[in-house]
Amino acid sequence: MRALISLVFLSAFCWGESDSVYPGRHWEKGDPAQLGWSAAKLNEARAYLKTLPPASVLLVDHGRVAAEWGDPAMRSKISSARKSFLSALYGIYAAQGRIDLGKTLAELGIDDQPPLTDVEKRASIRMLLQSRSGIYHGYTSGTPGMRAVTPARGSHAPGSFWYYNNWDFNALGTIFEKVTGTRLGVALRDSIAQPIGMEDYRVEDLSYFSSPPDVPEFSQSMHPSYPIRLSARDMARFGYLFLHKGNWNGKQVVPSAWVAESTKAQATVGKSRFTQAGPDNPPNGEGYAYCWWVDGFGLAAKSFSARGAMAKYIVVFPRLDVVLVYLNHAEAPDDTSNLTAEDFAKLPAPTANQIEQLFKLVMQARQ
Repeated sequence: MRALISLVFLSAFCWGESDSVYPGRHWEKGDPAQLGWSAAKLNEARAYLKTLPPASVLLVDHGRVAAEWGDPAMRSKISSARKSFLSALYGIYAAQGRIDLGKTLAELGIDDQPPLTDVEKRASIRMLLQSRSGIYHGYTSGTPGMRAVTPARGSHAPGSFWYYNNWDFNALGTIFEKVTGTRLGVALRDSIAQPIGMEDYRVEDLSYFSSPPDVPEFSQSMHPSYPIRLSARDMARFGYLFLHKGNWNGKQVVPSAWVAESTKAQATVGKSRFTQAGPDNPPNGEGYAYCWWVDGFGLAAKSFSARGAMAKYIVVFPRLDVVLVYLNHAEAPDDTSNLTAEDFAKLPAPTANQIEQLFKLVMQARQ
């Protein structure tokens, strides 16, 4: 009997793997009922979606589209979801021996204006990927919520504390281009977009934003942010690549070891979300990895996700072979230095609670 039960579980696992398909030029449409989704409950989720600002939603199950709402080809700025793409590029180039994640900023000749301290320059590339640099310098394109909880400079040694830090992510863009000699937009095209057949991405969809003159100190930095505009269907391809451990139809695009390491929580996130959990900031059920978020949204199913301000999401459910993309059509301004938290909240985007409710409705449709 035990052997029979083991065989049943093994067969179910193998069926899931063999039943998965990869999209060709376009995503293949699937029958939601045959894929195991309730059409009635998906309709409930779609009805709720209509109460939110315009967005594109794509639900992919075993490589087939179970639901597609909005315009899947419309490009929109993906905000901080860009960071997960940069993390993937670091994994690819590190495996090729072109980037050493243990190198420090001092060894790489990385500084800023105003200058970094000698202690801050001890931070390594790996620490920046983990958002543990300890560098609480001004940065471009941060949200008011992030700025409100920024620690004081010098308050934490490099590697000792997690804080969701745009300085780290922007500096990673500068470091990548300096070390590899390759522009980010070109690297994204050649190393990821083309190998997985992204339909809409163009090199010019990745741009740069530098701090304007005379901005407040919290926005002063020589390291630009690098906004990326993508379509929901291309975001889904990236999620599907990571769902399958970096392999795309037999070709290893991102090293599987990097996918595993970069999506495994390195920090427990606190209730304030942007800082590490502790006695004064209890955990909220989420973790943070190498530019990926782990779990969350009030869902029981295990997941990891790329997330951007104003509701830009790629959520991967490895055990379900499901990818869920939500792309709000409105975009945050590149320069947020003059925005208050109240101003930012007025921008046309669903709240975190609304996204949680929508995602719950979608996942409850899975039978």
